[in-house]
Amino acid sequence: MNLVLLLPLGLAALAAWLVPLLIHLRRRSEQYRTAFAALRSLPARARPRSRLRFEEWPLLLVRLLLLAALALLLAWPVLYGGPHSKRWTVVVPGVARTALPSRQEGEEYRWLAPGFPGLDEAEPASRQPVGSLLRELDASLPADTRLSVLAPMQLDGADAVRPVLHRAVQWRIVANEGARTPKPPANQPTKPRPLLAVRHAESATNAVPYLRAASIAWQAVGAAPVPKPGERKAPAGDIAPVDHPLPPTDRPLAWLAPGPLPAAVFAWIDKGGTALVTTDAEVPDMASRGVPLLRDDEGNVLVRGLPRGKGRLLQWMRPLSPDAMPLLLDPGFPERLWQLFAPPVAEPARVAAADYAPLTGARAWPEIPRDLQSWLMVLVAGLFVIERWMASGRRGAVRE
Repeated sequence: MNLVLLLPLGLAALAAWLVPLLIHLRRRSEQYRTAFAALRSLPARARPRSRLRFEEWPLLLVRLLLLAALALLLAWPVLYGGPHSKRWTVVVPGVARTALPSRQEGEEYRWLAPGFPGLDEAEPASRQPVGSLLRELDASLPADTRLSVLAPMQLDGADAVRPVLHRAVQWRIVANEGARTPKPPANQPTKPRPLLAVRHAESATNAVPYLRAASIAWQAVGAAPVPKPGERKAPAGDIAPVDHPLPPTDRPLAWLAPGPLPAAVFAWIDKGGTALVTTDAEVPDMASRGVPLLRDDEGNVLVRGLPRGKGRLLQWMRPLSPDAMPLLLDPGFPERLWQLFAPPVAEPARVAAADYAPLTGARAWPEIPRDLQSWLMVLVAGLFVIERWMASGRRGAVRE
């Protein structure tokens, strides 16, 4: 264990030791002159030499210790090293308790979960990223601590890449007897893409056909179900003037009207809708905070977007005409338009544990010291109480 002072200049406060020393040196026992008739005839004798002595030295010692503790508190001591387990075994949630090895003396056993709880606690229900937890544990453990990981045959919650740690990890895969192997999801029919709702002003009528054609194209890609005989086919889009009611929030909205956006549109977006407005619409903070979402082949920004409430607000940066935006005539325009409205796809997180063993080669993290400030505060408070008790007891004795 090594004791280090983060602010060694705080030890300059030890100069305050002179204060109680001077006080105790100047203090003398109270003496009173008493006339005694039988001694008046005796000749005067030379006074004995005064010697340097401290009275009430226990109280003086407590006061010196109190000042020393205060000076050490100002110097901010921390402790490096200290007693710790030389071996850790962490278990990835999903490993059966019957598959756990017998515990050994001096070894820590924890769940690989936020906070790294002990195995005596219940198995964490949520699956956190395994790689992130391993990197956190590698950074917080002392450099000489050996680490073992017990993992099931399949990991849920894996990062995109294998974790790279500083220390070598003993990666052990446990086959849970009797555990059910999750079945791959059955092939499900492709969910139809939602209809595009268009609300336009009279001045933007020429831009409506391009969005309507794009909606028809992505409906075909979305594998919409074939209507039954006699059943009415679903419309390719919802196109209406701006005074028409807004669609449900699970459908995309194209707003083609210049000027400020109505409060109803903002409220619709805040509830979770995604709206793509024309370049003539007045959108606050879009120029300064908007993120480029669509570019042409030359790198020019065509659409910017920013989050708002539970939804998103997107805006065209150019007029919807082939002269200003040749992308409208591109065969890939419908799919690129759909990607603006498509919900985010969850990244795959399941991997075989044998393919996820950590690598070595990361830089060593500096050891995290243990702060002693709280213990010193308790010591200072205790010494202060003792000093006050001793000082008040002394004064009470003098009054008697």
